[in-house]
Amino acid sequence: QVQLVESGGGLVQAGGSLRLSCAASGLTFSVYNMGWFRQAPGKEREFVAYISRSGGSTYYADSVQGRFTISRDNAKNTVYLQMNSLKPEDTAVYYCAAGRSSLYYSRRAYDYWGQGTQVTVSS
Repeated sequence: QVQLVESGGGLVQAGGSLRLSCAASGLTFSVYNMGWFRQAPGKEREFVAYISRSGGSTYYADSVQGRFTISRDNAKNTVYLQMNSLKPEDTAVYYCAAGRSSLYYSRRAYDYWGQGTQVTVSS
């Protein structure tokens, strides 16, 4: 049974930082590309960041480029999202996802999803 469990969310003031983690189990982590998505109230789930299975390629949404960093540790079956210079508009539930497709920006590229962790940025 595949499980992706996010952690590290919380309440932070604008300009602050958070580090999200996503621990994977029940799959061969090193063969999966990993992504982070987010969903704000009343909005569609949107792409945030992607990292290839080896960690050699990363992509970011324009809205987070330069502020967020995705990384992974295949020995620990964990992917991370370091979020700096947080803004109120970053407030959302953040989801990690695992997939084999190279269409990193599309939800359809991912086979497995976590349950999400809430990030709230106050102004």
